[in-house]
Amino acid sequence: MAFNELVNKYKQRLMNVITRMIQSQEEAEDIVQETFVRVYQHRKSFDFQHCFSTWLYTIALNLARNELRKRKRFKFFDIFDLKGNEAEIAVEMEIPTNLPQVLKRAIENLPEKYQTAFILRDIEELPYEEVAKVMNIPLGTVKSRVNRARALLREKLKPRMEEYNAMSKGTLLPVSLL
Repeated sequence: MAFNELVNKYKQRLMNVITRMIQSQEEAEDIVQETFVRVYQHRKSFDFQHCFSTWLYTIALNLARNELRKRKRFKFFDIFDLKGNEAEIAVEMEIPTNLPQVLKRAIENLPEKYQTAFILRDIEELPYEEVAKVMNIPLGTVKSRVNRARALLREKLKPRMEEYNAMSKGTLLPVSLL
């Protein structure tokens, strides 16, 4: 019963983090499931002097990193990606109304070390100290990586925001129609 409560408490949080890293709902589900299997298998080795969520996130992130490494070795192509829709995709990305998708893509394109720190701190809202433990890096490094991720995102999104602000300030309809 207690293990089910842990699964219910942390499953969605892990899904959010891993889905953002892996960018595949199905693979994220597999990784989260494998995380809980490993937690159960190694439950007796858990050190109660440490935070359970830190241990859990560490296992999940390590599994996600392993999956990303596997992907780099084997490049997979979806047949639908090869249909020549590049122009449509490029036009779609220029539309400022899909800012959430643009932000999501910008986060996905961050280097992994910045992306992980940013997701854990700013999206999952973990304290810096816990992010440091999960990533097994010093606190100062976490703060540096989160700030660097923010700066990279600001740099990538600044043209979009300026374009969006320019469109929102002006009117798209002739004055006579208003």
